[in-house]
Amino acid sequence: MTATDDFSRTSRTGVSTPLTSGWTLRHEGEDLPAAVPGCVHTDLLAAGRIPDPFQGRNELDVEWVGRADWTYDIVVNAQDTHHERTDLVFEGLDTVAEITLGGEVLGNTANMHRSYRFDVTGKLDGPSTALAVRFTSAYTAADELRQSMGAREEAYPHPSAFVRKMACAFGWDWGPSLPTAGIWKPARLEHWSTARLARVRPLVTVDGGTGRVEVRLDVARTVPGAARALTAEVRVADGRTVSVPVAGDSATVTTEVPEVALWWPRGYGEQPLYPCEVTLLDENGAVLDTWSRRIGFRTVVLDTPSDEHGTGFTFVINGERVFARGVNWIPDDVFPSRVTSDRYRERLTQAADAGVNLVRVWGGGIFERDDFYDVCDELGLMVWQDFLFACTTYPEEQPVRSEVEAEARENVARLMPHASLVLWNGNNENLWVYRLWNWEEKLAGDSWGEGYYLGLLPRVVAETDPTRPYWAGSPWSGSWDHAPEDPAHGCTHLWDVWNTTDYTDYLDSVPRFVSEFGWQAPPAHTTFRDALPGEVLAPDSPGVLHHQKADDGNGKLERGLARHFDVPTDFDTWHYLMQVNQARAVATGVEHWRSHWPVCAGAIVWQLNDCWPVSSWSAIDSAARLKPLWYELRRLYADRLLTVQRRDGLLTLCMVNQSADSWGSEVRLRRMDADGTLLAETALPLAAARNSVATVPIPASLVPDDASGSEYVVADADGLRALHVPVRDLVFAYPRPDFDISLAPAPVEPDGPDGLGGDVLVRIEARTLLRDALLQADRLAPTATADQGLFTLLPGESLTVRVQGWPDPDPESARKALFTLG
Repeated sequence: MTATDDFSRTSRTGVSTPLTSGWTLRHEGEDLPAAVPGCVHTDLLAAGRIPDPFQGRNELDVEWVGRADWTYDIVVNAQDTHHERTDLVFEGLDTVAEITLGGEVLGNTANMHRSYRFDVTGKLDGPSTALAVRFTSAYTAADELRQSMGAREEAYPHPSAFVRKMACAFGWDWGPSLPTAGIWKPARLEHWSTARLARVRPLVTVDGGTGRVEVRLDVARTVPGAARALTAEVRVADGRTVSVPVAGDSATVTTEVPEVALWWPRGYGEQPLYPCEVTLLDENGAVLDTWSRRIGFRTVVLDTPSDEHGTGFTFVINGERVFARGVNWIPDDVFPSRVTSDRYRERLTQAADAGVNLVRVWGGGIFERDDFYDVCDELGLMVWQDFLFACTTYPEEQPVRSEVEAEARENVARLMPHASLVLWNGNNENLWVYRLWNWEEKLAGDSWGEGYYLGLLPRVVAETDPTRPYWAGSPWSGSWDHAPEDPAHGCTHLWDVWNTTDYTDYLDSVPRFVSEFGWQAPPAHTTFRDALPGEVLAPDSPGVLHHQKADDGNGKLERGLARHFDVPTDFDTWHYLMQVNQARAVATGVEHWRSHWPVCAGAIVWQLNDCWPVSSWSAIDSAARLKPLWYELRRLYADRLLTVQRRDGLLTLCMVNQSADSWGSEVRLRRMDADGTLLAETALPLAAARNSVATVPIPASLVPDDASGSEYVVADADGLRALHVPVRDLVFAYPRPDFDISLAPAPVEPDGPDGLGGDVLVRIEARTLLRDALLQADRLAPTATADQGLFTLLPGESLTVRVQGWPDPDPESARKALFTLG
C-alpha cells in the first residue's frame, strides 16, 4: 500500500474505472444500497432505516450508528486492460478500515484525511472478484489506541486525539455528535504502464513582472529503479514548453512567464489564473501521464515585526499590506460527502458578497476538496489553512506520528497550487489551552502535540511548500516568551467576552490580529421551525435546547442580552433581539479594530456557516438562510466604513478606507433627540488616503449628552451612516415605533439573476425613530429572501426592501414580519 500523493490532476492517459455504483452496505445481516462517495448515515437515511438526525432530538436516537462496525462491498468485474499495472485507489476512507479483495487483505487504513493506493495487478483476472471495505467504529479504534498509548487531557469528551478523523464529527459547541463511516471520496481502478506522475508540486513565485514556476515532480514506475528514459514537459499558459529528462524517480522543471498579471485578494485587484500543464512521456515520446491545474502569480508575506505595540501580524500580498476581513469556516455539513461543488460555490460566494477577503479553514474539520479552493482562487478569497488539530492534546508517538506526517505531506502538496492559499497554521487553540488549562502539570511529561506545531509541521511546509508562511497556532504570540493569547503579539482569540463579560469589552484593547471572536444567535425562524416540527417554540423548549450545543449557551445568550435589553418572555421577540445582539456584538469589535489599522491588521469572525440547524455564532444558517449578522458583515467589511469611536476620551469620527482610491467627503453630523428633534448639525470635511484611516474629534456641540438618555449622534457620508448612542438600550428613551408600509411589484431586471421577476418592493416610511428594524423575509414565506438586514431610519426617512420568493404578498403580513426596537 502507498499513499496517493496527488489527486489534483485533471486527466490521466491510462484507463480509469470508477467504482461509484453497485456498492452494498452491510451490518448484522442487513443489506442496503450504498452510495459512493457517501457515508453510513446518508445510506441509512436513503433507505428509511433511521430518522433525520437534524430534526428534533433524533440525534440521540441514531447514536448507535457511530458505535457500530460496517462493511461496504462490491463485485468487481474482470478488467480488460493491456496496461502493466492496476491500482485500487481510494481518495478518502472514513476512517479505520480493512480492505480485502477476493478474500485477501490488501491493507488497513486509519486516516480520513489521506488517500490510499493498492497494487491489485493480476488480482482481477477472474470474471468477478469481491471487494470489501470493513469499517471499525472510530470509537472502538480510538479507545484501543488510548489504552495502549495512555489517555491525554481533552477539552471535549470524545476520542479525536487518537483517530485521524474530522474532530467535530464527535460533536462541538455548535455541532451534533454524529461520527459516521464510509467511502467519503471517490474510488476507482487505475490502469497504467511504465510510469505515472505520483506527485507534482509547482513552486510559483514572481519577481518584478516575471513569473517563475519551478515544478518538482515525483514519478512512480511499474518497475522500481528501472532505467527507462522519461521526459517531463511543463507549459504555463500559452508560453513555451520546457522539458527535462527524468533519470530516476524525480525531476525539477523550471519555466518563466514574462509580464504576468498578478493575482490579488478581492477588493485589491483581479484574480487572473494561468493553466499549468505537466506531461510525462516515454523514450518514444508517447504520453504516459498528465497533470493540470490553474495557478496564480503573487507574493505573500506574513509580516511579524516587533514594534512599540508588541508583535505585528499582517498579511502582505504583492507588497500591499492587507487588513484581513475574515470568516472562520467549518465543514458545511456534519456529513461532508453531501457537500457538492455547487454548495461550495454558493457558500463562498455568500462570503465574498459580504465583503470577506479571507476564509480560515478551521482545524477541527477537514482539508476541503480542491473545488473549495478553486472557488477561492476565482473569487479572490485568501485561505488560511489550519492543520487538523483542535482543542485537545495529541500523542506524538507511533502510530499517530506517521499518520500525521503522511497526512500533512499529502495535503500540503495537493493544495499548494492554489493562489488563494496564503498561510499554513499548525493548530487551533492547543498552544493556548496548554497554558490556560494547566495541561503542563497534568500531562506530567507526556507528549501533547508541541512537537508537531513547532517541529514536524514547519519542517514539512519548508520542504514541500517553501513559498508560503507557516504559523504555529491560533492563537499564538510567536514564542513562549509571551502568553500564547497575548493580544499585543501575533494572533489572538477573544472568547472571554462571549463567555463571561460583555461585547463592549472589545473596546478595551487593540489586538494585533483577532483570528477568532463572535457572538451567538438562533438560526432563521423557518430553519428552527423545519428542524423542530410540531414543537411550540420557546427559548427553553426541548428541541430549542437540544439544538443549542454550547455549554450554558442559552444562559450566555440571555445574560448577554440582559446587559442591553429586557429579556423578553415571548419567543418571537427573544429570537429577534438575540439576532440584533449578535450583529451589535460583532459590529462593536470590527468597527473598533478596523479603526485602529494598521496596528490591528485583521478580524476573523467565528463563524461563517453551520453544519446543522443550531443556535450558533454563524452568519449563514444550515439552510443557507442569511442571518442579520451576514448583512451587518456586508456593511462592516465594505471597502469604506464610517464609524464613531472614542480616542483619548474624545468622541471621534473615523473614516476607514481600504478601497483602491483615496476617499474624501463632507460628512453630515447631527445631534438628535429620540423624539426626532434636531439639536445641532454641521458639515465636516474628512479625507482618507487609500489603505488608511482618517480621524477627527466630533465638535463638542455635536456630542450627545449621556445624562439625557435620549440623545444620539448620526454621521452620513456617501451613502454610509454611523450611529452612536451613548447609553445602553435599557435606558434609552425609544419612542413607540410608528411607520407606514406599502407594497409594489418590482420592475423586472432583464440582466439580473434568475428569479427577479415577480419580486416585491416593501417600502417602509418612518414616522418615528426605527432603530435596528428587521423585515424577517422567511416569515412571509419559507422561500422568501430580502436584500436588507437590520436598518435604522430617522423620522421622515424611508427604505425599500426587495423581497424575492413571496408568492402572496400583502401589507399586513409585511407589518407582522417587521420587528424593531421600542
